[in-house]
Amino acid sequence: MSKRQVYLDYNATTPLHPEVKKALHAALDLYANPSSMHEFGRSVRNRLEHVRQAIADFIGAKPEEIIYTAGGSESNNTVLKIISCARCGGLDFGQGRNEIITTSIEHPSIIQTAQHLESLGNTVHYLKVDKYGRVDVDHFLELISHRTALVSIMYANNEIGTVQDIKALTEIAHRYGAFFHTDAVQAVGKIPVNVAELDVDYLSFSAHKFYGPKGVGVLYVKKAKPYYALLHGGHQEGGRRAGTMNSLGIMGMGRAVELIRSEMEEIKQRLKNYKAKLRIEISKQIPDVTFNGHPEYNLENTLNVSFHGAEGEAILLYLDLEGIAVSTGSACSSGSLEPSHVLLATGVGPELAHGSIRFSLGRETTEDEIDYVLDKLPAVIAKVRKMSTVYSGECK
Repeated sequence: MSKRQVYLDYNATTPLHPEVKKALHAALDLYANPSSMHEFGRSVRNRLEHVRQAIADFIGAKPEEIIYTAGGSESNNTVLKIISCARCGGLDFGQGRNEIITTSIEHPSIIQTAQHLESLGNTVHYLKVDKYGRVDVDHFLELISHRTALVSIMYANNEIGTVQDIKALTEIAHRYGAFFHTDAVQAVGKIPVNVAELDVDYLSFSAHKFYGPKGVGVLYVKKAKPYYALLHGGHQEGGRRAGTMNSLGIMGMGRAVELIRSEMEEIKQRLKNYKAKLRIEISKQIPDVTFNGHPEYNLENTLNVSFHGAEGEAILLYLDLEGIAVSTGSACSSGSLEPSHVLLATGVGPELAHGSIRFSLGRETTEDEIDYVLDKLPAVIAKVRKMSTVYSGECK
């Protein structure tokens, strides 16, 4: 008898929507290079421009403000490296503007790019967050100045689900003349995102987080804002992103956008109920647990739990033996033995951070699957704690 399979790692990636699969299959014969001038190429190009319009409508942008990329990491790198390329690209951020502000809980594609820029002599400031993962606004006001060129703050955190007040943070940045970027990879498709309402200058997202294909994403760049291409070598995307366009991926992303636009509210409400049940029952059935992330400003699909006296990797592996897929943090740093930088930034100690599990729910999650997890989880935690040399049975 085959083992039951329950996937609760949707923040790492999502399965393709069945209708996206159909769209991809139908697009397989559209093989022409969209940059070609013949009818074959023009036909593909027209489809990609239709997708561009659909994406722009979805996030409240103009189609010329949409740049196709390989995903969130490329989009994030592109924005941050505009600063370091300002001199070579002839960009003008204003006299003396050469500093970046980001947060201590960003995705590795922001954190590591910022660290790289520091190694090149750029100044980067890292914002503190409170115990829930929300930006410390007082600290932001201390750091920002007329030397600030760019502020980059993620919309929703991939590990703990905390959602930032991006509109308010953008207003502060613009008050000082700085440009604002938000990594919205975990937000787009889960909560409404409108770039005009947020007034952001740059925004990143990736198709595989909302049931589209991997390897394709978007960078939104507000009209007339500074820009310098990360990739050179072709005229694609108006010279803003070189390389033969990923036609198949873009068409799959377009179909995913159409579908999530109509399904998002129903999915949100259903997952909100499942998450509440998971949280309540974990509290009832398992002692000595701590829930991470903001209790109100949080993604409906994400629940991060620290189990005192239990090792996260051991929990993950025992759940995997039961057919349950979860995460100990970001998929981009899951090979690391270091505790979550996100949890450490919120004040969680290293030992407790090591005992944290992220449950991230999605479109195909059912209540029966939640019940299955709740049936298996208490015994797994008890088993891991029994092997622990530090767990005393009391919450420290």
